[in-house]
Amino acid sequence: MPEAAPLSRPILAGVVTALVGFTSSFAVVLTGLDSVGANAAQAASGLLAASLTMGLACVVLAWRYRMPITVAWSTPGAALLVATGTVEGGWPAAVGAFLVTAALILLSALWPALGALIARIPPSIAQAMLAGVLLPLCLAPITGIVANPWGVVPVVLTWLLFARLAPRWAVPLAFVAAAVVVAVSLTMEHATFDPALLLPRLEFTAPTFTVGALVGLALPLFIVTMASQNVPGVAIMRSFGYEVPWRPAMLVTGVGTALGATAGGHAINLAAISAALAASPDADPDPKRRWVAGVSTGASYLVLAVFSATFAALVVLAPTAVIPAVAGLALFAAFGSSVQQAIDEPGERIPAVVTFLVAASGIAVLGVSAAFWALLAGLLVRTVLHTPRP
Repeated sequence: MPEAAPLSRPILAGVVTALVGFTSSFAVVLTGLDSVGANAAQAASGLLAASLTMGLACVVLAWRYRMPITVAWSTPGAALLVATGTVEGGWPAAVGAFLVTAALILLSALWPALGALIARIPPSIAQAMLAGVLLPLCLAPITGIVANPWGVVPVVLTWLLFARLAPRWAVPLAFVAAAVVVAVSLTMEHATFDPALLLPRLEFTAPTFTVGALVGLALPLFIVTMASQNVPGVAIMRSFGYEVPWRPAMLVTGVGTALGATAGGHAINLAAISAALAASPDADPDPKRRWVAGVSTGASYLVLAVFSATFAALVVLAPTAVIPAVAGLALFAAFGSSVQQAIDEPGERIPAVVTFLVAASGIAVLGVSAAFWALLAGLLVRTVLHTPRP
C-alpha cells in the first residue's frame, strides 16, 4: 500500500491558494470601494471585513463537508464597483446595496426559483456585461505607462516575465514590484506616514437605501457574483469530483456578505479560478484529504486579514497609476475569458456586442449605472433578433 503524502502538502496548497487569491486582486477591491465613495479608512475596513468573512466561510464549509471548498471575495463585483462609481446616496447607499446583495444571495439558497432565474440569463449576455465592466480597468496598465512610465513599466515587465515563467505568480509578483516602486518613491521623497495606518480596524457605516444604488449596484453585483463566481465555482469543484452543497454554500456566503457589509465588505462567494489550487490532485493525491487545503486557505486568509491595513496603506501611498496598473493586470485573464464566452456562439454575438458596448460606455441614466442598462439592452436586442417572424 503506497505511503500517504504528508499532511503538510494540502496545508501548503491552502496557503498558496490564499496568497494567490489575495495578492492578485486586493487592489481591485480597494479601487472598487474607493470608486463608490469609501474613504481610505472605510476601504481598508472593507478589505479587512472581506478577508475575515471569506476566511471563516472557508473553514466552516471545508470542515463541515470535508471538501476543499474555498471562498473568495467577488473580484468581478469589485470591478463592477469601479465601473459604477459613486451612486445616489454615496457610501452609505453603497453599503445598503451590499446588504441587499447579501439578502439576494440568501434568497437564492432559500428559494431555488431565484437561482433558476439567474441561470436563464444567457451566458453570452452575462459575460459580455462583465467584459464591458472590466475593460476600463484593463486599460489602466496601458494608460499608466504614459502617465507614469518610471512607476508602471517595472510592474508590467515583472508581470510579463512571470506570465512566461510562472503564470500563477505573475500578478502577485507584479504587486511585489509595485511595493518596491512605492518604497523607492517614499525614500526619494523623504515622505513619512502615520504608523496608525498599519493597524487593522473595522469602520462601520449605517446603511441607506436608494433606488439608484439598488437597481444600479445591488442587482448587477448579485448577477455578476452568481454568474461569474458561484456557478463556475460549483462547476470547477464538480470537475474534480466534488458536489458542492448549494444551499449551505449560499447560506454561508450570504450570511458572510451580510456580516461584512456594514464594515465595507462588498460580497463573498465560492471561489472559481483559485478553487482548483485547493481541489486538484496537486493539493493531495487523496481526494478525501484535500478538505485540509480548504481549511488551510481559510486560516491563511485570517492571517492575511491582520495585514490588510498594510496592503491598504500601500495603495494610499503609491505613486500615480501604479496600483490601477496592478489591478488591470490582475483582470486580464478574466477579461479574455469573458470576451471569449460572450462571442463564442455566432447567433449570440450581436446581443453580446451591444451588452459589452453599453457596459463599457459607463453611462448612467436616472442614477442607474451602465451595468444594468447593458443587461437590459442585451436582453432586448436578443429578444428582437430571436423572436420568430410572423
